Amino acid sequence: MSRLARAVSLPLPPWLAHALRAQRGPVPWNAVTRGALAAGPLLVAALVAGRASLGVVAAIAAMLAGINDRPGSRRASVKRIGVPALAGAAGLLVGTYAGQHLGALALTLVLTAIGLPAGAVSAAGPVASATGTQLLVATAVGAGMPLPDPGWQRVLAFLAGAGWLLALRLALPTPGSLTGDLRLGFRFDGERAAVADVYDAVAALLDAAGTEHAVTRRAALTAALDHAQDALSGPRLRRHASSAAERRLHAQYAAALPLAEAATALAWAGEPVPARAGAGPRRLAAAVRGGTHTGPLPAPDRSAPGLRALDDALLHAAVAFDQGGGGDLHTRRRSPRAVLRTVLGAGGREYGLRVGLCFGASAAVAQALHHGHWYGQHQHWYWLPATAVFLVKPDLGPLASRVLCRAAGTVLGALVFAGFAAVLPRPEGLVALVAVSGALLPVAARHFAAQTAVVTVLVLALVMVGGEPQASAGRIGETLLACAIVLLVGHLPMPGQRGGGVRARLAAAGGAAHAYLTHVLDGADDRATRWTLRREAYRALAEARSAIALAAAELPSLARHSTGADEVAAVLERLVDTTTACAVHLDDTGRLTPRHVRRLAELRDELAERRERLGRPRLPGQPLAG
Repeated sequence: MSRLARAVSLPLPPWLAHALRAQRGPVPWNAVTRGALAAGPLLVAALVAGRASLGVVAAIAAMLAGINDRPGSRRASVKRIGVPALAGAAGLLVGTYAGQHLGALALTLVLTAIGLPAGAVSAAGPVASATGTQLLVATAVGAGMPLPDPGWQRVLAFLAGAGWLLALRLALPTPGSLTGDLRLGFRFDGERAAVADVYDAVAALLDAAGTEHAVTRRAALTAALDHAQDALSGPRLRRHASSAAERRLHAQYAAALPLAEAATALAWAGEPVPARAGAGPRRLAAAVRGGTHTGPLPAPDRSAPGLRALDDALLHAAVAFDQGGGGDLHTRRRSPRAVLRTVLGAGGREYGLRVGLCFGASAAVAQALHHGHWYGQHQHWYWLPATAVFLVKPDLGPLASRVLCRAAGTVLGALVFAGFAAVLPRPEGLVALVAVSGALLPVAARHFAAQTAVVTVLVLALVMVGGEPQASAGRIGETLLACAIVLLVGHLPMPGQRGGGVRARLAAAGGAAHAYLTHVLDGADDRATRWTLRREAYRALAEARSAIALAAAELPSLARHSTGADEVAAVLERLVDTTTACAVHLDDTGRLTPRHVRRLAELRDELAERRERLGRPRLPGQPLAG
């Protein structure tokens, strides 16, 4: 084999492989439609009214809301889009008045001070992360964007832009949702799809029992349950008219929990199950999607505790589907105190320090260049801190991958826009370009470089619609400078142990696993609590796995701080699987077999060993210690 062939056959380093990886899936035509109808009409209305600057602000808000417009239910989108938009409006107001009344030094200190808590909050979850990001971006825009309008008008325009996108999300039907049973309506199609996917995932896990695919299918079931949990956790829409439909969806989700438990126990046993075992969950999935009755469900063989639990769960589901009543187990129970611990913990402190330092440093550099007239006629100094915010956030991907994708996407987007700007009529052609970019944004979100390229085109078009000259060169220069700042800050030593975010997620997963195991071994007969604890354990593990995967794809100098975390998470997953198998067996016989006891002891020893290698992060409750 030649030297070139050997080089080509070598695997790519994780940080480069992550930068080249893109998500796959069907085109989200509903999101594409919303994107096309979001910023473009807002700009047209503002131009007709002679308030182009406010139209630009509204279009920016619609763009940011579109970035947060992810697949899922309408009820979940209210929080996912609305909460960051409110934070963005607050940031725009603060940034506007700070930029008007403070000098460069004082403004830099204010921006740094805002960046610290906004970064720390990002550790609490995806919505909190989007909230912190939008707060900082809007603050930078308010402080540096030259607009003739007073602050309160900017805020109203920002809220109008985000509210318009949210209204489209709530009002527009999903393509194809009106071709089926019209009695179902379309307002809860996202919830129905999410709950139906849970039943399909249960069937897939049953099919994989006793095979090498069981672990992957169990992880897919966890993801489906997480998605359904989020889909049902938003505010109630049309509370009085749709209460029956909502109760039915909650009952159908709750009925899936014992099925998921039984399927996990059967997969843990490592033996194949009869093929007909998966037929029942698939019929339940079809009933959820079509709003139909389940009909007769094929009963599995009752020769083992797991199969008996599956049969009982199918009977329970059939009753719940017919009566439309059941437990309301969809809410993730996270107390404010737990969220505060996450924000103030090691992960939150590390997020906050890096985001605050990077946001403040980029603002200082940008203002120094701006006041020194290094920018020439393109004095968009706020681009630098706004770009740095998206680059420094650890939950948005590995640092090297983010920097590479941001740089490549910005250069591509700026060059594409420069070509369009040379031939398009103004402002009509630019407004059309904004509408096209908004439509492409949901598809481009599958890869950070593609998303960056589309956002770059959209932002540069908005700048020109606002009456400023073409600024492609300035956009490229500021992005490359932001990449350099973020790379430097990302590798600076910080107080405390590196990898705080990963260790915090592992600690939460360990605490949830311990709470679940304790409840099961105590012999408590409260199954609703048990299923809630089981859900929290698997969800915390999924979040830890995501954080570990991102950390492992960092450059070697950063990735080494989380070495061994994946092994700890794997042991915790096996522990939760074993706990589930123990729960099903205790329900059936009232006692554990020697195999269950031996497996718990082995996992106790393995967990202690893995934690020791990792550096022994203290897990809440010290699960399985001694």
